[in-house]
Amino acid sequence: MVGTGSSALRPQLPDKLYFRIGETAEIVGVEPHVLRYWETEFRSVRPEKSRKGQRIYSRRDVETLIRVKELLYGHRYTIAGAKRKLRTDGVEPLDETDPTFREIRTLRSGLELVREEIVQALASFDMPASA
Repeated sequence: MVGTGSSALRPQLPDKLYFRIGETAEIVGVEPHVLRYWETEFRSVRPEKSRKGQRIYSRRDVETLIRVKELLYGHRYTIAGAKRKLRTDGVEPLDETDPTFREIRTLRSGLELVREEIVQALASFDMPASA
């Protein structure tokens, strides 16, 4: 099925939690090698591997892949544009080179320092006063 970008034309997912690569390719409407390529480009798609080494996609992975196809084929996004759109929508994690990621890391470090100071201050209240 060629995507038009309309969510009304999205394929219905079978009532399952996990899908093999062949099932996923059929649902999404692309060849398995395309799914393997998208795995390398989109960090939000990380199928597990079975004991036999087969890719097992979660329901969330399949939904993300459907969205990726919709963006790439339906809306004619580039891979980079689709990544940005998915990041904006909260689907794709931030890239470590993204300035926002670095800002978040800096803020987190600062908050961890403040937390340590608070814990030390609280500990000093628990100590008996020496007279």
